[in-house]
Amino acid sequence: MMDRWLKVLLFGSMAIGLAAITLIVPAQGMAIAQQPTGSVPTVTGTSSGPVVTVYADINKVEVYAGPSSYLYPAVGVLLAGQSVPALGRGIDPDWIQVAYPGVSGSKAWVYAPYVRISPGARLQPVEAPATPTPFSTPTIDPTLAAAFIAPETPTRLPTFTPPVDLIIPTFVDDAGSRINRIPVGLVIFSLGFIGGMGILISFLRGR
Repeated sequence: MMDRWLKVLLFGSMAIGLAAITLIVPAQGMAIAQQPTGSVPTVTGTSSGPVVTVYADINKVEVYAGPSSYLYPAVGVLLAGQSVPALGRGIDPDWIQVAYPGVSGSKAWVYAPYVRISPGARLQPVEAPATPTPFSTPTIDPTLAAAFIAPETPTRLPTFTPPVDLIIPTFVDDAGSRINRIPVGLVIFSLGFIGGMGILISFLRGR
């Protein structure tokens, strides 16, 4: 009889121990995570800002280090349909400053008539960067240059002989000699008159 009660007590103790272990230790493979408390912030997107896009009918557009194609060098190109962020507009409204990685300051300038600005974009005026220092002009050593220049022998000019003085004859009007001289016309007229009178007298006598 004692052995029977001992077996019942031992079996009961084992059953109580198993029940206690099951309640204290969670089942294998079950993950219990702490639930967050409070509100979880949501991530909202922000606008990317104004952009410029190269017109599709233009093959490519060169970008420059400043707002001029004469004072600043070209630093790259934008292809047809390519878009880049717009940073501002120059004092000359025909030039727009854009973000262009790979150059000094990651900024460059593009000619506005070649690109389309995003609708509603308002670009702030931007000062133009300093113009680049012009390249030094190389000087040529005069001694070295003289070695490649053939010497020229001076040619003597022909001598010039002045012509003989031209003598122009002058005619002197002898007015004093004509005062006492009978005009030749008067003599001829007188002789003609006398001859005519002789002919007239001869004709009258013949009748």
